[in-house]
Amino acid sequence: MKRWILVCISVLICIGTLMASASATTIPTVGAQGAVLMEAESGEILLDQNGDAQLPMASTTKIMTALVALEHTKKLDQKVKVSEEAAGIEGSSIYLSAGEQLTMEQLLYALLLESANDAAAAIACEVAGSVESFAALMNEKAKELGLTNTHFTNPHGLDNEAHYTCARDLATLTCAALQNDTFREIVSTYKHTIPLNGSEGTRVLVNHNRLLQSYDGAIGVKTGFTKRSGRCLVSAAQREGVTLVAVTLNDPNDWKDHQAMLDYGFSAYQNYVLAEEGSLTFHFPCTGGQKEYITATNKDALSLSLPKSGGPITTVLEADPFLYAPVKRGDLVGYAVFQRDGKEIGRVALYADSACPTVKLQKGIFHFFK
Repeated sequence: MKRWILVCISVLICIGTLMASASATTIPTVGAQGAVLMEAESGEILLDQNGDAQLPMASTTKIMTALVALEHTKKLDQKVKVSEEAAGIEGSSIYLSAGEQLTMEQLLYALLLESANDAAAAIACEVAGSVESFAALMNEKAKELGLTNTHFTNPHGLDNEAHYTCARDLATLTCAALQNDTFREIVSTYKHTIPLNGSEGTRVLVNHNRLLQSYDGAIGVKTGFTKRSGRCLVSAAQREGVTLVAVTLNDPNDWKDHQAMLDYGFSAYQNYVLAEEGSLTFHFPCTGGQKEYITATNKDALSLSLPKSGGPITTVLEADPFLYAPVKRGDLVGYAVFQRDGKEIGRVALYADSACPTVKLQKGIFHFFK
């Protein structure tokens, strides 16, 4: 087993204002029954107002519907035939007709922009054969993501006592969904057109999320409303490498509250570039080799979104006291570990820049001892 040592490197990462004081902006109080503001990269909670309370989620359900559909669909241009069940679903719709055919991608745009319940049901029946079977897939995904206060009975969000979530779970789900490039592109789209039942006409889909038009850096995500759930909203925004997800459940003043939540988040967090590719160089002693030392550097870059109010960031070298020859070029020889306030916040691997072959004994050297 290797014996590792920690050698503190007296170098501070000085990008941005590491010792910046906390913003004067205070954590906002919102009018939601449940609310959470989450930093998407780390999952850190910046605001939690009754965030674990089980509440109805209305059409924010469709975040999970889209994620499950994307993970179970090989080709987005595959044709989907609308079933009788999907065509007759109640609530918001794009008025699909039984037997009509659209691609999975077109249905996903209808699902996430116009919040179409008929599109949700059509997607569910195509992916799993029925709404009930699709709900089972949704619950499997919820378990995989660790959503302990969430349960689905349908893909659209119509009221059901057994259909619920909490603000924290919904934020966690959204962070996962935003990692899917297709999902992120769709929820960021303001307007899109799809065919109208095989005719020459088109359906114009307009995103219900008004923040896309009014908030700098907005990237979606989903609105929702029923009389039982009240106004539900999931929003996300990105600025200078920091991505935030805001969730409110049953909030009559959700648009204003989300703007305040996101403003607070951006005032409190900043993206720090800890290492660019090849920016770190360390020297390692090499025992039994043709070289006394070799150098090693990082191949990977690392940037993190962190609170502005933390202490300085230090770099620590984690490696053996010395290397044993032979060492090949590209061998992993250690890690540069970044710490803040006594805790590790990230690390990058260090690889040998050059080889260090073993020293070869010259012929006849043993005759000296005869």
